[in-house]
This record gives sequence, structure tokens and C-alpha cells, in this order.
Amino acid sequence: MIAWLGARSPFPPLDAALAEPNGLLAVGGDLSCERLLAAYRAGVFPWYSEGQPILWWSPNPRMVLYVDEFRVSRSLAKRVHSGRFELRIDTDFRAVIEACAATSRAGQGGTWIMPQMVEAYCELHRLGYAHSVESFRDGRLVGGLYGLALGRMFFGESMFAAETDASKVALVQLVAHLQHLGVSMIDCQQETAHLAGFGARPIPRDRFAAHLAQLINSTDPPAVWSSGRPEADTGARTGTP
Repeated sequence: MIAWLGARSPFPPLDAALAEPNGLLAVGGDLSCERLLAAYRAGVFPWYSEGQPILWWSPNPRMVLYVDEFRVSRSLAKRVHSGRFELRIDTDFRAVIEACAATSRAGQGGTWIMPQMVEAYCELHRLGYAHSVESFRDGRLVGGLYGLALGRMFFGESMFAAETDASKVALVQLVAHLQHLGVSMIDCQQETAHLAGFGARPIPRDRFAAHLAQLINSTDPPAVWSSGRPEADTGARTGTP
């Protein structure tokens, strides 16, 4: 039976999630910063469509990318080093999330990034938890991604590209930045062939929860994000995924 969350209800244990649909754990609650941060720290994320109540998920298995397993194709590495895109961090978070919301995706009739989600994550950005990596060309935003950084983990949410490879180059920059900060894992949430091509792989939910407990509660200093134009260094293995 799925739990309905009240204003102060805690999330159920992850093993209470349904097998079908895979990972549905709870319904209701709100999108306050307190609720969202509690969700990510527990290994839970919101994902729902217009007209639905807020749905909270913790799928099994969980798609993750270990930063030291990141793979970049030779063609993408050339694109990164070509200088075609100017890469920035946290200079226009709202534009990135709104572009992700406006991007049509195969198999989806609409977007799950509705206006209330946009506002909630923009507030998390204002508080220093949510971040964007952006690809610009000729001063115009043409690709990027956003997610949350907590402890030594990054929780990827969405990406978009208005030009070929613009989001992929942003992902390469994200991984290089995470390596610099000592962040060792990216939560990719759902299994996709696109992410598998970069080295992401599914792991059992209990293993994910163990990683989460270690990385979120690390006694190391928290990663410090800085806005601006980072150095473009792939920091990744080159292969042919």
C-alpha cells in the first residue's frame, strides 16, 4: 500500500516501494526545500505529470555513474577541445531548467518539469544546493544540465541541447568539475542507453542506499561550487561507447 504524505510525514523505508510501477514509494506532500532535501538524502526523487499528485520514487535497480568510470568517445573529446562551446557553471540556472522543461522527449507526451517544479528547484539553487552547467555559443545558451549537490554526491535531474553535443559537452564539464571537488558518484535515477554510453550502470537499490549513507554523511568538507567559466578538462577516459 502506497503511503500518502502529510505536511510532516517522513518517507517510508525504501524497501516499501512498489515493484510495479518500479520504485513508486509515496504520494502527496509538497515541493518545499525541506521536503526535497529530505527526499534526496533518503534516496527518493519526485516525478509526476500534470493533473497527478506529487509522486515520489526510488527505483530498483538505480542507475548511477561512478565518476571514475566516466567514458568519453574520441569524437566528443575532440568537440570538447575544439572550443566550439563556452562552458559556464551556475550563470543562468533558471534558463537551463526552463529549457529542459520545454524540450520534447521520445515517448513522453509532456514534461514533468512543471512550473511548480521550476520554482522549487530555482529556490534550491538560490540556497546553494541546485546547480547548472551551461554550454554557450556566440553568447547564446544552447545546452546544459542541472541537478543537486549534497555531500559527495550529485543528483542529475535533466539536460537539454539546442545544438548537437551541447548537452554532452556540459556533462563532460560536470564530471571534470565533480572530480575536482572530490564528488565520486552521480545519481542518474532511471536507466537509459544514452547514459550507459558514458559508463553509467544500474546497481541494486540497497547498494545505492549504502553509497548514499556514506557520501551524504561524509565528514569531509562539503564541496564548494563556484560560478563562472571553468577550465575545460575532460578528466575522463577516452573510448568509443
